[in-house]
Amino acid sequence: MAQNKRFIWQKAQGGLMKELNIIIDRETGINYLFAHYGYGGGLTPLLDKDGKPIVTPPSEIIDD
Repeated sequence: MAQNKRFIWQKAQGGLMKELNIIIDRETGINYLFAHYGYGGGLTPLLDKDGKPIVTPPSEIIDD
């Protein structure tokens, strides 16, 4: 599977048939949580205590 250079995938937690990943959009810096369990999954933006999306500044995004 080819890696899309726009997004950075970081494994947060994992186990048998379940996994949590943090995805960072390189263009916007917005962080997302991808939860996968068995054959199901979901994606949502990570929010701070005020309900605003968590954004990683471009200077903190590490290019692979």
